[in-house]
Amino acid sequence: MSGIDFGTGAPDAARPDYEVIVVGAGFGGIGTGIALQRKGIHDFIIVDKWDRVGGTWHANTYPGVAVDIPSFIYSFSYEQRGDWSRIFAPGTELRDYAEDMVDKYGLRGKLRLNTTIVAADFDDDSSLWRLTTDGGQQLTARYAVLAIGGLERPKMPDIEGVNDFGGTLVHTAMWDHDVDLRGKRVAVIGTGATALQLIPAIVEETAHLTVFQRTPIWVFPKNDSEVGLLGRQILGRKRIRSALRAVGNVGTELAMSGMVAGPAWLTDTSRRLAEVPVRQWMRRQVDDPVLREKLMPKYGLGCKRPSMSNDYLKTFNRTDVSLVTDSIARITENGVVTVDGTEHEIDVLICATGFKLWEKGSVPPFPMRGRRGIDLETFWDEHRYQSYQGVSVPGFPNAFTITGPYGFVLGSYIWMIEATAAHLSRAIAESKRRGATEIEIRQEVHDEYFAKCLRRQEKNFLFTPACAGSNTYYIDDHGDSPFRPSTHGEMYWQNRHFDLDVYRYTVGAPVRAASVVLSEEAL
Repeated sequence: MSGIDFGTGAPDAARPDYEVIVVGAGFGGIGTGIALQRKGIHDFIIVDKWDRVGGTWHANTYPGVAVDIPSFIYSFSYEQRGDWSRIFAPGTELRDYAEDMVDKYGLRGKLRLNTTIVAADFDDDSSLWRLTTDGGQQLTARYAVLAIGGLERPKMPDIEGVNDFGGTLVHTAMWDHDVDLRGKRVAVIGTGATALQLIPAIVEETAHLTVFQRTPIWVFPKNDSEVGLLGRQILGRKRIRSALRAVGNVGTELAMSGMVAGPAWLTDTSRRLAEVPVRQWMRRQVDDPVLREKLMPKYGLGCKRPSMSNDYLKTFNRTDVSLVTDSIARITENGVVTVDGTEHEIDVLICATGFKLWEKGSVPPFPMRGRRGIDLETFWDEHRYQSYQGVSVPGFPNAFTITGPYGFVLGSYIWMIEATAAHLSRAIAESKRRGATEIEIRQEVHDEYFAKCLRRQEKNFLFTPACAGSNTYYIDDHGDSPFRPSTHGEMYWQNRHFDLDVYRYTVGAPVRAASVVLSEEAL
């Protein structure tokens, strides 16, 4: 099978402004730019709505923000550092790390910041993508890459009256550093990983802090510390640093990806065994027995992302901190009313309510129309989230994603970025080598991969009674878990060594099919 379709002899497709346009200048966009350069592709730009790079780590600046995976793991394998200030680096250091990557790999001149893409349309006649900016400008490229992360589009709570609140309203992903919390009655809605970092960081400032909890979070002790001179000398040695990284990778593999990729009997047993010491440690942090039980998860460990903190649970021992587990009925001008009729009067309302991930209107965050105007959001809404290795979708030629469905193995996002960036850069380089104007994942290959992911999902413990009531974002609005049910090793290997003929390459003017066929077998 040659993998090449020859056109009908029509004129060559129009020449675009750029060979590749990458949307997003977070770690995904930076990793994509480096991967493209390594394949000899230099005619590209990286577009981002923000005024500087960093993505998630530029958008999220709330007090206490930090990485929850050790910094020597949460970094590119080819750009490891030994000068982190802490084992779990604060968000500003991750943002600075992104800036350093941009300069070291010569990407500064590729950036187009303060530019928001509002639409992307595939031009069937010219075999190129037309991207429209918020300023009305149109940018064209042979290939388009969506490197848009999921942890920067804030999700406000769907609560009656939230916009009627008369005090200060802020979401953690849009933190207002001019807000003064000193001496204020402050409420936090949410007890996920963000709130776990935020609450201990602000409690010393507030007059009274009220935390509204829907679902308690699993909390691990955080073995964090400053990386002093000796630590930097140790981490500065490449072999030692690589060895520590390897050990950390194996631990993360077993603790996270192993929970969804391993056999059910093993994952269930290991999960139950791991819960015992964690529950014991959590209970020791809280003095009041009634309050202690309210903070204990009733769902299984691993059903939603756990986090680490040495201070979060202890915060509830304070007399100036209240935990409210009654459901919120509505928000008024003066505060929050719970279903028991109590109005909690506050001055500042902080929404630590997460981000828009697998939701209609957010994936992707703008209309993206492929062959014959098929809208990507509509396709996913009607046919479930799906893509080949998180990178390619049939009907969307010359388009690739970094964080697409069934591409991310639970663990460090950086591992996925390296894998999917390697995949798409390899595909684009092959398309160029063949002189193709279009590259598109073959329908049957995509369907086989999607069906395989769904089969593996059947043994995923996320769908067992152990996860009932967890309200996990690991499951989308279709009832699927669009994370890749595999190990990191499998993700690493398959993205770098897939058969290049899984794609169809069109040379010259393409022959247009009557329609894009959607296989029902994989749906």
